[in-house]
Amino acid sequence: MTRVFSGVKPTGHLTLGNYLGAMRQWAAVDQHRSDALFCVVDLHALTVDHDPARVRRLSRQAASLLLAAGLDPGLCTVFVQSHVDEHARLSYVLECVATDGEMRRMIQYKEKAARERERGGSVRLSLLTYPVLMAADILAYGTDDVPVGHDQTQHVELARDLAVRFNQRYGHTFVVPRATNPAVAARVMNLQEPASKMGKSDDVGPGIVYLLDEPDVVRKKVMRAVTDSGRDVVYDREERPGLANLLEILAACTGGEPAELAEAYDSYGALKKDTAEAVVEVLRPVRRRHQELCADPGYVEGVLRQGAEKARGMARPTVDAAYRAIGLLPPVNADR
Repeated sequence: MTRVFSGVKPTGHLTLGNYLGAMRQWAAVDQHRSDALFCVVDLHALTVDHDPARVRRLSRQAASLLLAAGLDPGLCTVFVQSHVDEHARLSYVLECVATDGEMRRMIQYKEKAARERERGGSVRLSLLTYPVLMAADILAYGTDDVPVGHDQTQHVELARDLAVRFNQRYGHTFVVPRATNPAVAARVMNLQEPASKMGKSDDVGPGIVYLLDEPDVVRKKVMRAVTDSGRDVVYDREERPGLANLLEILAACTGGEPAELAEAYDSYGALKKDTAEAVVEVLRPVRRRHQELCADPGYVEGVLRQGAEKARGMARPTVDAAYRAIGLLPPVNADR
């Protein structure tokens, strides 16, 4: 079977964008057609200033929401990145293959480093090198497909480049992965700033719908969404980004096509109302299942423990092979 790996970073509460752009497809498609691994990539949350207790809390919440979204431990592997040492082991080896120039060309590094400097903070070295850790996340498992949003495609391309370079220099060790992007709602935009992604790293904001928002909160945020000048409802991503975002969200929730849905509306108000109700209904079973999981924390802990054990067993042979290939001595009296 094709092997799939993807993950979520616990830097903020998961959003409608995370669900429509990734998590729903993982549950509906990827875990059924693939040998799939889904990970809470908590090590990536350490690249910027953070509250340790908050990272732990959001990591637990993210794991619960992955399960609430429909991931089945009987069909896929769900685990926390830091629970599997092979990620960090392989990351350093890949740093010895990557170049400084590659890291500094990463768009997200440039953007995040600039924001950190604007705040007067210092830029952590891990922010520069974390794309290599992401490559290790992918390559450790012999991943074929990496379902990501378009903004993460550059990082998968780096993983491909590092895999090819390592294989050429030290012998074939890694599967060369490819990025796959969902066709609809791959990038849900901020309701108040439709030129910006609806990102979970933003702590607050009326333009962000969180998976655990109450229905009335969801309705209020959607009804207050920024639209565009003009009165006619048309789908035009370039000229009418606010309207296009609402139509894409509605299409993702109902299974329609944005351009066709636009034809059914003669006012922004009606579109907003229907979009709000569609979002509420899509999120209702996720919120209900999350409440059930919160009432049974032992179940979630068991899933993560078993997932880490399985992931460790899958990653270790590849990482050990990379260590041997690059020239490292195997441990004396190793039981591996």
